[in-house]
Amino acid sequence: MLLPIAEAQARLFALATPVAVEDVPLAEAHGRWAGADVHARRTQPASDLSAMDGYAIRFADLPGPWTLIGESAAGRPFAGTVGTGETVRIFTGAAMPAGADTVMIQEEVASAGSTIRLTGEGPPTRGRNTRRRGLDFTAGDRLIARGERLTPARIAVAATGGIATLPVAGRVRVAICATGDELVEPGGPHDAAALPESNRAMLAAMLADLPIELIDMGILPDDLDTLRDAFAAVRADLLVTTGGASVGDHDLVRPALEAAGGSIDFWRIALRPGKPMMAGRIGSASVLGLPGNPVSAFVTATLFVRPLIAHLAGARDPFPRTTHVILGEDLPANGPRTDYLRAELRDGRAYASTIQDSSMLLTLARSHCLIVRPIGAPPAMAGDSAEILVIA
Repeated sequence: MLLPIAEAQARLFALATPVAVEDVPLAEAHGRWAGADVHARRTQPASDLSAMDGYAIRFADLPGPWTLIGESAAGRPFAGTVGTGETVRIFTGAAMPAGADTVMIQEEVASAGSTIRLTGEGPPTRGRNTRRRGLDFTAGDRLIARGERLTPARIAVAATGGIATLPVAGRVRVAICATGDELVEPGGPHDAAALPESNRAMLAAMLADLPIELIDMGILPDDLDTLRDAFAAVRADLLVTTGGASVGDHDLVRPALEAAGGSIDFWRIALRPGKPMMAGRIGSASVLGLPGNPVSAFVTATLFVRPLIAHLAGARDPFPRTTHVILGEDLPANGPRTDYLRAELRDGRAYASTIQDSSMLLTLARSHCLIVRPIGAPPAMAGDSAEILVIA
């Protein structure tokens, strides 16, 4: 029986051993996931600040005039107190002086020596053009939740919160190999029976934004002893193989994995393309055996490899996000497997590729998205809304 995608993902996650949490400097945190809640160590802003260049006054003194008694700039606050009828020249980001509660912007006033007069309509409310202490956050507030990805904005808020290092899972060690006697390295001499190997480069590119340590095991032949020894020597959190995961005479990944002391948890998914994917363990590593056809490898890597790495790295929501667009053409009813159709986006509408053969990389390279067709979906008409997974 074919496993539904969601059940296969859940079982895969249950096999995995999360990576231990470590503290890293802010400069090394981008793209990783918070391993714990992160709380502010200071209040921001730490004091009342001016939001504009202008003059700090007491609102009760309107409409003026005022006597200029000093200046407040960012990092150089005015040391005194603003009294009745007094003002301080102030700049954006500077601390509000004691006694002042409002800022008149410089375009609203005229100065003559030390006398400042209101020329515009003036501030309508007390506190105009100021940023109150704690407007952004206060000490102890949660800035980042466990499992959130550390984006540039989250790293910036951590820095402003007085934090120099962030808790993250260590980098996931991912070993990748391709299997098949027909495979050769791209760019080298080969005969008509040889096939340049593309899956390793594709997977490396697909995983480049994730916190991984990539171990390239190269191309392995269709030889049981060679595969067994290679698998037994793996020291990684995740082993990803491509090819050899079906049941043909030359599909040796499964028996080689078992001969090396590994185990298979499930095999065959209700998915097109990508049905013959398998999952298991060897030693401390999770194992994903992807199909050799490159489009199948791409789809299974999108739905299983990337989410598993994100899960190992502490992601709260490790799955790819889908969206919806309008179909530009009719689609037939779907069968007993969830289908991911390569498609182009033109004028805001999705058009599925005419031929969906899983060996055809050019259609994948030209696609902008995958149209998701659930199991047993009825025919869809041009103009209907469709779920898509954006890939370009």
